Amino acid sequence: MYRRNITHILVPMGSVLALVIGYHLFLKPSIPRISAPPEVIEAIAPPPPPPTATPRVAETMPMRAIDLTVIPNSPHDKLFETIRDNIEKRNLPLAETQLTGLPQALLDHPQAKLIAAVLWNNLGLQQERLHGTQVSVNAFKKAAILDDSNPVILMNLVHAYWEQRDPALNPSLLGQLIRLAPEEPFPHLALAELLHEQGHSTEAAQHLAHAADRVKKDPALQSYLAAVTQKLHHMESVESRMATRNSTHFMVKFDGAEDHGTWITVLEILEDAYRDIGQKFGHFPSKPIMVVLHTQESFQGTTGSPAWADGLYDPTLGRIQIPTQGAMTNTKWLTNVLRHEYVHALLHDSLGSSSGALPTWLNEGLAMQWAGDDWPELDQAMRGNVTVIPLSYLEGSWGTLPADAATLAYLEANSATRYLIERWGMTQVNELLKAFKARASVPTAIQNKLFVSYEQFHQQWLDSFRQKHS
Repeated sequence: MYRRNITHILVPMGSVLALVIGYHLFLKPSIPRISAPPEVIEAIAPPPPPPTATPRVAETMPMRAIDLTVIPNSPHDKLFETIRDNIEKRNLPLAETQLTGLPQALLDHPQAKLIAAVLWNNLGLQQERLHGTQVSVNAFKKAAILDDSNPVILMNLVHAYWEQRDPALNPSLLGQLIRLAPEEPFPHLALAELLHEQGHSTEAAQHLAHAADRVKKDPALQSYLAAVTQKLHHMESVESRMATRNSTHFMVKFDGAEDHGTWITVLEILEDAYRDIGQKFGHFPSKPIMVVLHTQESFQGTTGSPAWADGLYDPTLGRIQIPTQGAMTNTKWLTNVLRHEYVHALLHDSLGSSSGALPTWLNEGLAMQWAGDDWPELDQAMRGNVTVIPLSYLEGSWGTLPADAATLAYLEANSATRYLIERWGMTQVNELLKAFKARASVPTAIQNKLFVSYEQFHQQWLDSFRQKHS
């Protein structure tokens, strides 16, 4: 989300927040204990993931291994048995090497080709259990190349693509899976999401209906389907009256009278952000991003965002959503909001379904740094004793924070992220993002990639204020 830079409340905010939050964190050599009342701590503690968050593969359906207890008779059954046993014993690097080394002459035999496909599939499932789909997707690809008519293999590949937000997940592949497994709900749900993101709402609704007819035996998918369906239907009712304009990398919907000046300005800002921020991040979106420009009233009512939010990126619907009231009279504000939310969209596209592992303070901090948000440093805004919220309490949603606490949260996110980039550089920041893509916890990711503990990082960041004022 984007928070307007409310400069007139920054200086007195320290004393107000001391009452609101109860944290008196002065520049001491260690992180203080939390002394706030339990109900205050609960208000700012990271909440559980929202029901509309994209679930993991393992949470939506059981792992799909193919039984190879008995290897069919073939001239190469001993070799295949050895590979199978290595997979079952989790000697996965050795099994992968053995599979990669299978000679083409062997794979020219139809039966051997099918057995090799099953072994690649089962290797991928073991890799997924240990390391996630960013590792297993390659094994599923190899399995599908060998046997693209096996619905179990294709289902695993589609799940991996879906988790990784891989552009290879396209309507053609999903249609093929639907033909092979017509009673499975998941490919219909995935296709509905994809079609809706591409603006094909009618076809998306049809596949949502197909998914609903088939989802009764899968409680995890039932919950996710219900949440997505409700949100898509509500969004469709709002967007059905909107006009649409496209550019190379964006689809913009506008709530109100058609205004060519608005289209041109918004699309120019977005295309500039695409080039500039993509180069900074070293990543470009795998598909066009939708941007919805609301009236102030429909923005708050449709998105359910907090009153202090000036914009947001909705990962469930794959949309940047902002209010347009006053946008054309304040181009600087419009530019800041669009660039800020574009960074969120870019991070989500890069991390895929693992984007929920990214702590909010780093998500917002990167958006502020890469978008060029004009916020003061924390030490400039907070004079005297610095009152801060520990970063560990800013990892989850900020939607329930009071307005003043939200302003402090943004200042901290900006400051901590700036310190991270200046101290370790973008190379290590990208390594951190890779760790979050692998669903590492924040303490684990920081320890493994920055080689300091979370507590040490927090303290070193705070010490940087003391050094500036010493």
